[in-house]
Amino acid sequence: MTAIWSDQAKYENWLKVEVAVCEAWAMEGRIPNEAVKVIKEKAGFDVDRINELEKELKHDVIAFLTSVSEHVGEESRFIHLGLTSSDVLDTAFALQLRDSSVILIEDTKKVLEVLKRRAFEHKETPMIGRTHGIHAEPKTLGLVFTLWYDEMRRNLARMENAKEIISVGKISGAVGTFANVTPEVEEEACRILGIKPASISTQIVQRDIHAEFFLTLSIIASTIEKIAVEIRHFQRTEVLELEEPFGKGQKGSSAMPHKRNPILSENLCGLSRLVRSYAISALENIPLWHERDISHSSVERVIGPDGTILLDFMLSRLEYLLDGLQVYPENLEKNIWITGGLVFSQKVLLKLVDKGFSREDAYAAVQRNAMRTWEEKEDFKELLLKDPEVSGSITPEELEECFDVKADLKNIDIIYERVFS
Repeated sequence: MTAIWSDQAKYENWLKVEVAVCEAWAMEGRIPNEAVKVIKEKAGFDVDRINELEKELKHDVIAFLTSVSEHVGEESRFIHLGLTSSDVLDTAFALQLRDSSVILIEDTKKVLEVLKRRAFEHKETPMIGRTHGIHAEPKTLGLVFTLWYDEMRRNLARMENAKEIISVGKISGAVGTFANVTPEVEEEACRILGIKPASISTQIVQRDIHAEFFLTLSIIASTIEKIAVEIRHFQRTEVLELEEPFGKGQKGSSAMPHKRNPILSENLCGLSRLVRSYAISALENIPLWHERDISHSSVERVIGPDGTILLDFMLSRLEYLLDGLQVYPENLEKNIWITGGLVFSQKVLLKLVDKGFSREDAYAAVQRNAMRTWEEKEDFKELLLKDPEVSGSITPEELEECFDVKADLKNIDIIYERVFS
């Protein structure tokens, strides 16, 4: 990914745009075919020379064109014919973002592969579900991975769509009117480059297009943070259902040798904040003065490379984290029962309703015993058996059925079919 954003790669993309325009002009008969042949053979640049020229000229595109002309010679007069700087900059920026998208798409597919494998590995591994951080009802660990898979699959579709959206260039001149270049040249140059021409542009491609791209990055980063936050919760000492991979020789704390901290997940949470901040910057690039100003340019020189490189790193780190994630089934099992069976309260409520209780009366009877379980640390099922109102309506066998974990998981196959079919 970093290679895409190097100075060398940036100028190579600029040169691709210039050469594509020359080829398009040749088809229009404005540039001799022989001149285009010379340009394609000799066109080159020197990064150090461009930097040297820019110190004097204070204009990066002119410095670039000067360096290219030194390589091409007389035929360089045909380069940049009818163009403005943004024709080159915006179109080349699209090429960089498109190429970055290819890598991010592959990264996302790798994460999906790991999530799918782990989802089926733990399809039937019971665990407690939580709402508001409080124990709710049993589920399976496989459903956690399945949920993440489904969301990341949507992110893959978003990234593929973002790749198409950002693959747009413009070769329409100083204010987008084709005053000194033709629409046919724009169409042909963009075809050569493998991107679409903008339907309409000013001196620049409109920045809502770029904002959508960076919003996509921010959504993916937020999904990564969602996963990372969940893992951090699961790794807490008093929970310890899952744990990040901890390498041999790894140290957790300079002060406390016992520490095994969720540093990978914490790192991903922090980086996601940066990626989201780039989306805000991209949104603020949309309103510019008239046909353009230059306030967006400095922003994009940061968020283009940083946003894509960061997300590439985050997806790779997430893949490693998920692949090496340690699972502790004994703690998953223990935590289901840590509240003395309270998590089956709805099953008991529904059974009482089936027996003729009003919902309000059933709720009151179950809650009465549930609160005693919370406060007195007694077994929920035993309290229900001792409650005349409950035991007079539900047999011990029927009550036992209410506390069957497997009964809560009877529709797992249907969920998996929906997600993975």
